[in-house]
Amino acid sequence: MNLRPLGRSGLDVAPLAFGGNVFGWSADEATSFSLLDAFVDAGFNLVDTADMYSRWVPGHAGGESETVIGKWLKKSGKRNAVIIATKVGMDMGDGAAGLSRHHIAKSIDASLKRLQTDHVDLYQSHVDDPDTSFEETLEAYAKLIEAGKVRAIGASNHTADRLAAALDVAERDGLPRYESLQPHYNLMERARFEDALEPLCAKRGLGVVNYFGLASGFLSGKYRSEADLGKSAARGATVGKYLTPTGFGVLKALDEVGRHHGASPATVAVAWLVARPTITAPIASATSIAQLKDLFAAATLHLDRDAIEALDAASAPAS
Repeated sequence: MNLRPLGRSGLDVAPLAFGGNVFGWSADEATSFSLLDAFVDAGFNLVDTADMYSRWVPGHAGGESETVIGKWLKKSGKRNAVIIATKVGMDMGDGAAGLSRHHIAKSIDASLKRLQTDHVDLYQSHVDDPDTSFEETLEAYAKLIEAGKVRAIGASNHTADRLAAALDVAERDGLPRYESLQPHYNLMERARFEDALEPLCAKRGLGVVNYFGLASGFLSGKYRSEADLGKSAARGATVGKYLTPTGFGVLKALDEVGRHHGASPATVAVAWLVARPTITAPIASATSIAQLKDLFAAATLHLDRDAIEALDAASAPAS
């Protein structure tokens, strides 16, 4: 497996990340263990989660995904084989949110306990917190790095202006800088990343681990009509917005490229991300071994220039 550097963090990751939002939600504990074993055994190493996963599920309080991963780490003994990335900052209930030094210090200890490990490889600011200064947030992260609880930090869901400002503060004050960005990016969601975030990441040397690589499952080709939305109560409501002329055009292009390369639409969609120079490791989720194998294939599928140009044209953002 060819590993890629994640910014300047010193972390090297395989070109595909497992999205841990499904653990303890749409994948039960036993299924999650099987998926994680298969993922690591195939040579991949980056597992991404967050403290609030899966708080959106009725009866869940957050921490379910980290808890499942922690149990797997203990059972499998594979801690040294994986890069564990988690996040802090989103609402955990009772007003517990943000990027203050107090919330970060409290949250990392809770995450480490659930993950049953003594450190997180990549700790990410899940959302921007305009009410807390960059100095306070980065100083809090500096203490975690010094204590050995965190190896590197990253940002998620930041605008280009705010990300650039955070990088400037880190450089000015000699504080740890964000080494990666986790943006929403796929064939159906291109403009927000490509317009300003992509050139910033390229210029400042940040790794990119984009989420929703399959557009919540739409790019798998599973949802092609209103009737198909009923196939998944969890995803149907989200992917309905992609049933547009552009969406159908993207699916057609995925089908055509897939036939040429003998690959599924999902494999082609993720391979398009893997081939983009600024993308370090797209994040994608799976709830079955069959789905996971489609993702594995994306890491080795070489899309020729014609295939990439066809996908680019079909998915081009409106000007």
